[in-house]
Amino acid sequence: MTHVPVMAQEVAQYLVWEKEGIYVDATVGEGGHTLYLLKSFPRVRVIGIDRDNEILRRACKNLARYRRVTLRWGNFSELRNILYKEGIKKVAGVLLDLGFSTFHIEESGKGFSFQKDEFLDMRYDRKESLTAYDIVNTFSAGELEDLFYTFGEEKKARRIARAIVEARKKDKISTTQQLREIIERTIKRSSKIHPATLVFQALRIAVNRELDHLSKILTEIPELLNPGGRAVIIAYHSLEDRIVKKTFRNLKSQGIWTIHTPKPIRPAKEEIATNPRSRSAKLRAGGKI
Repeated sequence: MTHVPVMAQEVAQYLVWEKEGIYVDATVGEGGHTLYLLKSFPRVRVIGIDRDNEILRRACKNLARYRRVTLRWGNFSELRNILYKEGIKKVAGVLLDLGFSTFHIEESGKGFSFQKDEFLDMRYDRKESLTAYDIVNTFSAGELEDLFYTFGEEKKARRIARAIVEARKKDKISTTQQLREIIERTIKRSSKIHPATLVFQALRIAVNRELDHLSKILTEIPELLNPGGRAVIIAYHSLEDRIVKKTFRNLKSQGIWTIHTPKPIRPAKEEIATNPRSRSAKLRAGGKI
């Protein structure tokens, strides 16, 4: 298995309170967190969900020896319907790891990384119609600026948007390398973060409607949990984390939710040293009263 689950021990600590309960790993990926839970708690059952069929096949292989896991294709925002089809009304806990895996960066060929020269796709689910190519080549300068600023918090969004529109007059922008070069010509590197990082983040979020799906599932989770049930969310950038933080506070104000992590849990220095991609992770946990 190439994927290393982020804060696996902390996830188990905050998520598993019922040692014989049903838990949902709603972003199962290659199965790292689910494998840790199955090994650590011999009586729990896990429902694993992912919207990417390719990575779900990897999870099937990695978890094949366990009968206590059920894997299903789908978006986590459809959790209610997925559980209904399994004959399950309530669960003991739900885990969302909002990061994208090593597989998506290194092997998917979908253009998630500006370090590779691939077609600008960025769809987790190829059944979706909108691609990063469509956005880059059809959105107006104003629309691109708004997207980069809103979903990437890119301060130089206007300059980048105008440069993209100017470049595509000569030829379509089809690959990650083309887009990277446009951004590099437009923005000088002034920090450790590559100038294309936030633009690629914004495109990925827009293509997959990540924040919309996150907002939907967070408001529905309390209805899907048993009393005492828990939710653990791992976010990797401020946009996601703000939504989680705000939703947890709103649920608490309604008297139906308790917050188990007043401040987000961060990976230990040792974990960051062995898995650098975990460095931006923030874990928040809450539970149904």
